[in-house]
Parts: sequence; C-alpha cells; structure tokens
Amino acid sequence: MAETSSPAPEMAPPLPDRIAGLLLMAVTGLVALREWGGPAALDPLLFVLLGLLVAVLFFQVRPGRKGFVIAALALTGALIWRGGDWQEVVLRAARSAAFIGAFFTALATLRSAAEPSQAIRAGGSFLARQPPGRRYLALTMGGTAFALILNYGAISLLGSLATAAAQEEPDAEIRNHRRRRMLLAIQRGFITSLPWSPLSFAVAITTVLIPGTSWGSVLLPALGTAALMTLIGWGLDTLFKPRLSHPAKTPEPEGSWALMLPLLALLAILAASVLVLGALTGIRVVGLVLVIVPAMALVWAMLQARAGAAPLRRRLSDYCFREMPSYRGEVLLLMMAGYIGTVAAPLLVPLVKASGFHPEDLPPWLVLAGLVWVIPLAGQFAMNPILAVTMIAPLLPSPAELGVTPVALVTAITAGWALGGISSPFTATTLLTGSFGNVSARHVGLRWNGSYMVTALVALPLWVLAYAYLLS
Repeated sequence: MAETSSPAPEMAPPLPDRIAGLLLMAVTGLVALREWGGPAALDPLLFVLLGLLVAVLFFQVRPGRKGFVIAALALTGALIWRGGDWQEVVLRAARSAAFIGAFFTALATLRSAAEPSQAIRAGGSFLARQPPGRRYLALTMGGTAFALILNYGAISLLGSLATAAAQEEPDAEIRNHRRRRMLLAIQRGFITSLPWSPLSFAVAITTVLIPGTSWGSVLLPALGTAALMTLIGWGLDTLFKPRLSHPAKTPEPEGSWALMLPLLALLAILAASVLVLGALTGIRVVGLVLVIVPAMALVWAMLQARAGAAPLRRRLSDYCFREMPSYRGEVLLLMMAGYIGTVAAPLLVPLVKASGFHPEDLPPWLVLAGLVWVIPLAGQFAMNPILAVTMIAPLLPSPAELGVTPVALVTAITAGWALGGISSPFTATTLLTGSFGNVSARHVGLRWNGSYMVTALVALPLWVLAYAYLLS
C-alpha cells in the first residue's frame, strides 16, 4: 500500500523579516495612539523603535535604497553642524517618517484582506470585459474605487485582469491597442484618487504641511481636479481612438453591475466610519484612517476565515512577518523621503535666498501654476513626490501673501502630485503599468501619457487659478 506524504510545513520567515514586521506593527500602534490623544511621553519610545526599524531595513534593501538612509544621515549631520533649532527639526522629521510608515502599514491591511476576495476579483473582471464604448470610463472609475481599497494593489489586480482579457483577442493589432488603452484607463483612474482620497499620501501629507487645511476642506476642489483629469483622459481616448484595419467584436461581459456592490459597500462603510467618528471625536482624518482601515480589514479577514479561508491567526502572521517585510524597499523609501524633505528644507531656504531667487517676488498666479508643473518635473529626476513637496512647501509664500486660501494652495500641490504619479518613470504606477504592457516605465510616462500630460499641464493650472481667484 502506497504511503501518502503529508505536505511539507511552511518555512518560518527569516528572523530579520520577523523583527521588521514586529517593529512596523509597534510603530504603527504608537503613531495611532498619538493621533488619538496618547501622551507625548510615548515619543521617545516611538523614535527608538523607528531607528531600529530603519537599521533593520537598511541591511535588507538594495544599494539604491540604502543611499536614501545615507543621505538622511548626511543631511542630519549638516543640520547639526549649522546649529540653531536642529533638535526640533530632527524630531519633526522623525515624526513624519514614523507617520508615513504607519500610514502605509495601515493601508496595506485592507489590501491584504481584499486581494483573496473572489467578490472583489469578480467585480474587477467585469470592468475589464466591458465593450469599447464604455470600457475606458468603466476602468477609470473602477480604478479610482479599487484604489481606495487596494492602493497600488488596484493596478496589480485590474492590470492582470485587463491583460488576461486582452489576451483572449486573437488579432494581434486589436490585442495590443486594447491592452494599452485598458492599462492607461486603470492607471489614470488610480491617480485621480490622489488629490481627494483620505487614504492618499498626497492629501495626508499636504494637509499637514499647509496649516489651516483638512481633508474636509479640500474635498470639493480636489474632486474638481479629479473630474477634470477623468474628462481629459476620456476625451483623448475617444478622440484618438485607433483606426483598425477591421472592426473588433467584443461580446457583452457576463454578469451585471451588481458585481460592484461588495466594493461599493466597503467604500460606504469606510466613508460612514470616517464621517461619524470624525464628528464624534474631532480627530483628523489621517488619524481615523490609522484605526478604521485595520479594523475593517480584521473584520473582513474574520468573515473570510469563517467562510473557509485561511485561519485568522495564520492571516495575521503572514501579514506581519511575510507581506509587510516584502514591502521593505517601498517602506524605507517613503519614510526616508519624508525625513529627508523635512530635514533638507531648513538647509535649502538660506541657499535659495542667497541665490537671489525669492519666490515671494513671483506673481501669485505663477506660484500656483508652477506647483502643478514643478512636481511632475521633479519626478523625471527620481524625486519622489513626498520628498519634492516636503522640500518645496517651506519655500512657498504664505497663502495670505499669495492672496488665496490655504485650500487653494493644497489644490495646486495635489494636482501636481497626481501628474507626477502618472508621468515619472520612478513611481509605482508607471512601473506597474509598464510591466503589464511590456514597455518601460519611461515609455508609459512620456509616450503613452504624452498627450494626456500636455493637456493636463494646461488645463489643471487653469482650474487651480479659477478656484483660487474665482470660486474659493
């Protein structure tokens, strides 16, 4: 009688991954406690854990990521050598780095819970199989909605589904056009969430840098930015529809729009939780997100476990010790971008003044429009939007000097941030889109999105100026 061998037990994660996972969870918990009114006495512990986390991640990432840590140390040394209130700047930079790491970790919980969901995958597949007449808008709006739940996982999920749907087309000419247009719709849908989503770094960081603003105050003009970006993309896709040598035939997708109800229900729960708890507690939205999103993910994982998915204990272990450590490069990059930008700003201000360039002497309209242009330009030189914005913000004249409201300034910055996300060859959106389209990230940013960027670089500054001087 043949013996049946039992499956080999899964290997335990390496010790550095387990340490990194524990430190990430601890930092996230402490940042959330501080956001919810925890005592300032927690800060020394937070800074120690943050330092240990950076040290552990430093030895796990490739040399390019190590360079950011080395740059952060060099700038800190320069700040100390300059003297003055360097302690306060370093503490503020450490708080920024800790918040960014915690925010990324909190958002990843919902992505972890959503990715194995068949209901979410069915909704994505339904969008990817829409006929040409409504496919672009369906994928753009779907990309925005999925981005709120999956973050960058939205491009991975929808991109894989769109690529699979395109591969079913036997004609190579139609298949290539269809894949490119679908991937662009998904990418552009994702970046339209950046100016207004309470789960985006653009909103979370910019509303902290510009006093007197909050998610609620910037929501309406940011939605105007998103609507304009959506219309630009849809208009260009319709106007420059490829001329095929023979018409394509696309069958109606199986299922109905009811497949989108699970996603819409999640978004409704998230929005209601933020609004209700925000009204009851007065805590800023980013602090609410640090608690609400992991709580939603935990409940979702519990329901999945009851339905026969992996046990909750195993899911939690995998998330802490496998999934989060796998993002070590992204986490370290984002944290160091926030730290470097904060530390470099005080060093940069006197250099700018000594050069004879005074931003406050520029016409106010040019400052606002320039923000929409400068942030994407910086992205072409590998400058992460977090780094660019945290360095630029201290150089800006105050909203009062510009004669605009603080919200108008945030609207300009987040519009530039979104365009940087779609055009820079160093961002995750272009890298992921290029990988699915079998082209380089630079090809996606400058060739595939070339006409989109030219149009948006004209239209968005006009919208920002119209809001700043006519509508606000």
